[in-house]
Amino acid sequence: MRLIMKFGGTSVGSADAIRQVVEIVRNEAQQHQVVLVVSAMNAPDLRTTDTLIKAAHAAVAGEGHAMAEIAPQLIKLHMRAAASLLTPAECNALEPELRILFDYISELSRSISILGELTPRALDLISGQGERCNARLIAAALRSAGMDSVAMDATELIITDERFGEANPLMDETQARTRQRLQPLLEHHIIPVVTGFIGATRSGVTTTLGRGGSDYSCAILGASLDADEVWFWKEVDGVMTANPKIVPDAHTLPALSYIEMAELSYYGANILHPKTVRPVVQRQIPIRILNTFNPEHSGTRISADAVPGTAKAVTAIGDVSIITVGGPGMLGTPGVAARIFAAVARAGANTLLISQSSSEQSVCLAAPRCDSAAAVAELRHELTSDFSHQDVEHIEVLEPVVIVAVVGSGMRGTPGIAGKVFGALGAEGINVIAIAQGSTENNISLVVAVNDGDRAVQSIHRVFGM
Repeated sequence: MRLIMKFGGTSVGSADAIRQVVEIVRNEAQQHQVVLVVSAMNAPDLRTTDTLIKAAHAAVAGEGHAMAEIAPQLIKLHMRAAASLLTPAECNALEPELRILFDYISELSRSISILGELTPRALDLISGQGERCNARLIAAALRSAGMDSVAMDATELIITDERFGEANPLMDETQARTRQRLQPLLEHHIIPVVTGFIGATRSGVTTTLGRGGSDYSCAILGASLDADEVWFWKEVDGVMTANPKIVPDAHTLPALSYIEMAELSYYGANILHPKTVRPVVQRQIPIRILNTFNPEHSGTRISADAVPGTAKAVTAIGDVSIITVGGPGMLGTPGVAARIFAAVARAGANTLLISQSSSEQSVCLAAPRCDSAAAVAELRHELTSDFSHQDVEHIEVLEPVVIVAVVGSGMRGTPGIAGKVFGALGAEGINVIAIAQGSTENNISLVVAVNDGDRAVQSIHRVFGM
């Protein structure tokens, strides 16, 4: 079996964590072909990528020495782990490599300071250095433990467009390059340790893949290599039925469908972002979410297969605003809803939920609270003439509120699910402000007051026996 395994920043954030990774890889590599994708080190006192980005912004503000000052700290972080993981020979080989990487970006930072400009291209080059360092450290740790391993920059594998900061992979070219470079290694039982988060343009310029970039790297490589499964090693035992901080008896779900994963991710669950795993979902490659620090746990398997059960999990997004646009002139007027959503999009606000009365006299939408002021200002501008003709009479904002989402593909076509949800809330005296349910019936979303959010999640979790 061919496995692509991604380890996040905390999973590789210390010598003890990396030692655990080495043991996991040793166990799997005895039976399977294994490719590792690694994030930058996230130690409790020093988060590598955040530190690099902060230094880059300091450079553009005139502090050209900032990167040179933090470089020794980051080298020390990696070499402290190396001292307890690596053979003396591997340690002696690693330190000069790290110094070359940091000397390069220190010089780049001085140039940024002189120019007074930090381009997205330069920021991508700087912010991806943590992954380069950690891939070299972990490959050396595997070699020190008796396994054949090689560090590889994803700039040699993942070909992207030139959208710096949030690049998109060019999958055909990436697949050809990845197979050419990685398949011979796998056939000779060599374990590639690939940098997450970064790629490169056709001309070799470093890019980054944006939010969840290391997860995205893993999925891209999994799809390119036709992996049997893709495993994401995190700090939790898998996907849970609810946030255990809110629902103490929440438990790990053994299996989910891709659709359920996407719904839960969208509505606040600590799970994979749908965009980052799209390449493997498109090829229907199963995903597992596992715990680096509890590797005996079977975690959660995510696949195209239908999973028995109705409502599987309940999750919530807080710090949300409800924006309501209403007026008698909206009744039967073509294009009003389109103009409303276009205005919200121009404001850069993410629409989380939509609800419209059957009379078409009001439309309400939910957006992150931080976006609501800009959205309302753009709506007032867009609807100026409608206000003057009294077709639109009000734009109201209610904040903060909480969106609670009940998710489960088995809810589709099952009578009584909505009644059960609202019965549970009614029994707790919780008022529902707005409701939305898609035609797929995989998700019932509702809005409640911020003070009712936790109780709503608890009561729904309880009534479905999750």
